[in-house]
Amino acid sequence: MLAINTDYMNSHGNPEPRLRQIADAGFSKIHWCHHFGSDYIYSDDEIDQITRWLRSYQLTVNDLHASSGETNHYYAANEDIRLAGLELVKNRIHMANRLDTDVIVLHLSAQPDEADKNVAFWEAVRRSMDILIPYARERNIRIAFENLLSNHATLQKILATYDPLDVGICYDPGHGNIVGDGLDFAEAVKDRLIAFHLNDNDSSGDQHGLIFSGTVDWDRLARIIAASAYDKEFMTIELTMPQEPGNIYAGDEAGFLSHAMASGLEFHKMVADARLDSP
Repeated sequence: MLAINTDYMNSHGNPEPRLRQIADAGFSKIHWCHHFGSDYIYSDDEIDQITRWLRSYQLTVNDLHASSGETNHYYAANEDIRLAGLELVKNRIHMANRLDTDVIVLHLSAQPDEADKNVAFWEAVRRSMDILIPYARERNIRIAFENLLSNHATLQKILATYDPLDVGICYDPGHGNIVGDGLDFAEAVKDRLIAFHLNDNDSSGDQHGLIFSGTVDWDRLARIIAASAYDKEFMTIELTMPQEPGNIYAGDEAGFLSHAMASGLEFHKMVADARLDSP
């Protein structure tokens, strides 16, 4: 019923200990999130090793967080940077296919306000998507663009441009809670919701806290999901384990994952109940 992000402690380094802890906590699916904000390219040998780890711990992949790049961006106006960023996203689509999942999550920054930069931005997006859409379609992968802190209008334009069979939305309620109108956005695009990064915060920052630990309106989100196009049994939670001294979870990885599972299952039941209540 629940998938959890592999980078709840860090996004780099050996992921195998995290996979072991995730499996020990009772999770059966993961959201591959390592190197999500870097220019790192996975080799086939590395993907083979990840496949062996997943098999060993009886884990499968619900979805994969692609990288829009640290310095290389598929939407960059500079052609060299754009092409490098394009190869980065193609690498993650290839990886998702090899790991037997059907959705990659991708960031897209807000469109620039200046007219000339806006035109260059959308031209770069179009040129990259002209390559990425058929590349992903051939591998049965859909692209889920994530709501960030200022890109709702940008995502609305993306949804109006590309087919629902190819492109949808990954909704992050933590981001939505910070900007304040996130659930209105989720409601407006509920027919295009194909992935989630479930987490909570107090609206002051992107804390990636446990579900019910902050001020997200989880009752409303459950109703939105129940009425949405999302049809997978599993939903992804995307959390950051606090590691500062004195925090209740500092040094208690197993305890953190146990609470993540419990709160996630409670929300999963809220969605199931909302589906039963839907007309």
